[in-house]
Amino acid sequence: MIVATFFYLFAAILLASAAMVVSARNPVHSVLFLILAFFNAAALFLIAGAEFLAMILVIVYVGAVAVLFLFVVMMLDVDFAQLRGGIQRYWVVGAAVGAVLFIELAMVLGGWALAPAAVKLRMSPVPSGVSNTEALGRILYTDYVFLFQTAGLILMVAMIGAIVLTLRDRKTSRHQDIRQQTERSVAETLEMMSLSLGAGTTRSGGYLRPKEPAPEPAGEHADSGGHGHGH
Repeated sequence: MIVATFFYLFAAILLASAAMVVSARNPVHSVLFLILAFFNAAALFLIAGAEFLAMILVIVYVGAVAVLFLFVVMMLDVDFAQLRGGIQRYWVVGAAVGAVLFIELAMVLGGWALAPAAVKLRMSPVPSGVSNTEALGRILYTDYVFLFQTAGLILMVAMIGAIVLTLRDRKTSRHQDIRQQTERSVAETLEMMSLSLGAGTTRSGGYLRPKEPAPEPAGEHADSGGHGHGH
C-alpha cells in the first residue's frame, strides 16, 4: 500500500512537471521543471528496483544535461518572443505530430497488454543473488556487446567530426613541440635562486625558479611566420 501510494505520488508530480516544461513561459523555469521531472522519474526507477538507471538519470541528465541546458538558456541572448511566434504559426503541424505519436504509444501499450506472453514476462522471477546493476551489466556486455561497442564508435566519430569541423588554425596560434619539451634538462629550464626574507635576491641558495627564455633571432622569428613554441 505504501509503495503504491508513493508510486502514484511521484507519477503525478512527474506528469505535472512534464506539462510545466512545455507550458512555462520562462525557459529557465522550464529547465527547473525538467530537473524536477528527472528526479521523480529516478524515484519511480527506485520503486521498480532499477537503482542503476535511477542513479544514471540523476548523475547524467540532472548533473550534466539539464545543467547545460540551464547555462545555455541563461547565457545566450535568445529572442523568446520570436520563438513563441513560430510556435503559434506552426501549432497545427505540431498538434498533428503529437497526435501521431500518441496513437503510436497507444498501439504499443495495447500490443503489450494483449500479447499472450505479457503476463508471464511480468511475473517472471528475478534471479536471486544478483543485483540489478550486475544483471544489466551481464546483458549489456554479453548479449549486446557488439551493439554497445558500435554505439560507442558512432559517438566517438561524431565527437571527432565536431572537433574537426570547429577547429580553426589561426596565425596567432602557438604550437607545442612535445619532443622539445620532453628532451629538456633541468639545467636548461631552472636556475638556483636565494629568496631569504629581507636579503634580496642573490645567485646562491637552494630555490629553483624557471629560467628566462632566450630571445629568438630576428631572422628565425620572421621565417617562422609568428609561430612560437610552448615552453
